[in-house]
Order: sequence, then C-alpha cells, then structure tokens
Amino acid sequence: MQRNWKITVTALTLTLICASAWSARQQKSGDTPEPASKSAPEMDRLKFYLGEWDYTETYPKSASFPNGGKNTGLYTSKLGPGGNSLINGFHSKGPVGDFEGLLLITWDSKEKSYKAYVFGNNFPGALVETGQFEGDALVFRSEFSAGGTTLKLRNVTRVVSPGKLVSEQYFTANDGTEALFVTVEAKRR
Repeated sequence: MQRNWKITVTALTLTLICASAWSARQQKSGDTPEPASKSAPEMDRLKFYLGEWDYTETYPKSASFPNGGKNTGLYTSKLGPGGNSLINGFHSKGPVGDFEGLLLITWDSKEKSYKAYVFGNNFPGALVETGQFEGDALVFRSEFSAGGTTLKLRNVTRVVSPGKLVSEQYFTANDGTEALFVTVEAKRR
C-alpha cells in the first residue's frame, strides 16, 4: 500500500516537472502550440447566427392550419468544438404546438456544401439538409419519404437588418407546387 502511494507521488511529480519544463521551453522559444484544428472559412460566414434570439413562427392558413397560427420561442446559437460546427438549440410553443430541437450545421469539404442535422421532439432520427449561399441567402434543401409521400423541403434564411433574421420554410409533396409552410422572424436579444 505504501509502495503504491510512493509510485503515485513520483509519477505526479514527474508529470508536474515535465509540464513546467514544456511551458518554460514554449515561453523561451516564443512558440505557441498550434490549435488542434482550424475551422473552415465557410463556417465564418455563419457567425451571424451566434447569440440568443427571440423568434415568432407564422404559419399561413392551410389544410393543416385552417386559421393559420403563431408560435413564439427562443433559440441559442454557439460555435461547436474548434469552430467547425454551429450548434443551435430551439424551443417554441403556441397554438400550433410545442416544438423543441437541436440544429447542427457544419461544412462538408468533400461536397463543398453545408450540412445541417435537425433533431426534434416530434420526429425520430435526424432530418439531413444540404445548403449553399445563394446571393445573401443561406438555402438548405432536403428530401425524404413519409407514408408513401415524397416531401421536399427548402429553407431560405437571410439577415434583413442588424440583429434580425428571417427564415422561410417551403415544402413540396410528390413534386406538386411548392408552398410556404412557415415564416420565422428572429430578433437578437
């Protein structure tokens, strides 16, 4: 037992000595360790998302929402590890429903496009979207099947003034006419 204690103290002492020597060497040489990874420059374009935002979801009149509807919510957006992703948590509620989720966006250098992974409380798994900037708008698209119906989604987000974003989500079912599903207006807190 006493021997194990001595080994532990010796190992700890050696670790501290090595760490001090490394630190002194770095200060002497002026070298600083390189970060483990550098974010893609494309991720810098998404920094407009950062912060806390109050938002309103406006649903137009439709078969799903005969009277339309408005929900309100909050989302928080921050950079992920190494600045290589954007993490956006959101929660809204109102007459249209209670929605909570997580949105992760990253740059896929092989595809030369953004990838978004959306996780929500009202569906299993993740919705995967692919995006690009089209002018000043960030546009994501996805396609999936649900109950024999092929759905295509298109999300268009743009900064409309300092501290204000507008995002519109459109959908198409079985290659029909595209329709507006929801408009989200967000203001930075």
